[in-house]
Amino acid sequence: MVVEAVRLLITLVFTAVGFQLGDSFSARFPDALGLSDTASVVGAVIGAGVGYVGGGIFGRGFRSRLETAPERLVARVSGPSLFAGAFGVVTGLLIGIVASIPIVLLLPPAIGWPLAALVALLLILVAVRVFMARSEDLLAVAGLRTRGPLRSHSLLEGERAHLIDSSAAIDGRLLALVQAGLVQGRLWAPAFVIDELQGLADAGDGGLRRRGRRGLEALEALHSATGEFTVLEEDVPEFEHVDAKLLHLAARSNARLVTTDYNLSKAAELRGITVLNPSVLGERLKPIVSTGETLIVTIAKAGKGAGQGIAYLDDGTMVVVEETSELIGQDLEVVVTSTTRTAVGRMLFARPAS
Repeated sequence: MVVEAVRLLITLVFTAVGFQLGDSFSARFPDALGLSDTASVVGAVIGAGVGYVGGGIFGRGFRSRLETAPERLVARVSGPSLFAGAFGVVTGLLIGIVASIPIVLLLPPAIGWPLAALVALLLILVAVRVFMARSEDLLAVAGLRTRGPLRSHSLLEGERAHLIDSSAAIDGRLLALVQAGLVQGRLWAPAFVIDELQGLADAGDGGLRRRGRRGLEALEALHSATGEFTVLEEDVPEFEHVDAKLLHLAARSNARLVTTDYNLSKAAELRGITVLNPSVLGERLKPIVSTGETLIVTIAKAGKGAGQGIAYLDDGTMVVVEETSELIGQDLEVVVTSTTRTAVGRMLFARPAS
């Protein structure tokens, strides 16, 4: 839409310029080449062609600049953009009208009015983009903000921080670690991770929807609980996959990667990136259950082995109990016979105490 609007205005300007030049040519050289009657039309056609081609090139270049240049000038922040965009339209229009007055007064109407409209349009687009990038500041000035914003940040500042993956957000234990003082420093939530969680929350599958919403709610809780939470708007366009973006950002900024994804954590460790896995940390903080201890468990389901039943402790530890596949739903006393640690956590093996 931006390209077409800019191209139309530039075409109108060049058409008017071509018409004026053709008319001037026919007035100065009325008998030249027998074009005295058609010079204005030929000039307008040539001007329209040049304006159409040049306007398309300029429009595409302007659109590209419009999408990238303002972000380099101001820090992008999240927040409602409708108010800021409307304010930008009004401001850009007022500035455009003031800037267009000399153009209309000094140039011929056929050239001045299209050129003035082009200047006003460009100023409106720039104002909208810039004001939307500072929407939170505008809300603060208007007294509409009730709490601190999800501030944007740039990796270029080289700040030591924790980079949150979507799996860690969905896991939800990061908030408890922060509140317990076990995780200190700035928490970075990349915008592309938030977009990934939003995509899950909007998915058709109910399980994916619940995971996405839980992740978004966990990030919102982190934002409310600590002033160190920051939305990181910086993207890595050279990589398409979210995991690759996270690895690149963590390596470049020397940030700790917070994730519960086993494969991602191993890939990060191979690259020398420090990994904080809330799941592993939670496992290490669980009470130690030794061989020979007696527990009261509820058999939840049948196990894979013959006669095995599966139970779970309050902290989520899985207990494989022998000869209990027929006792699903019953509480019984068991004796721990062995323990093992797997990639997903600790597992206990037991037998009925009786």
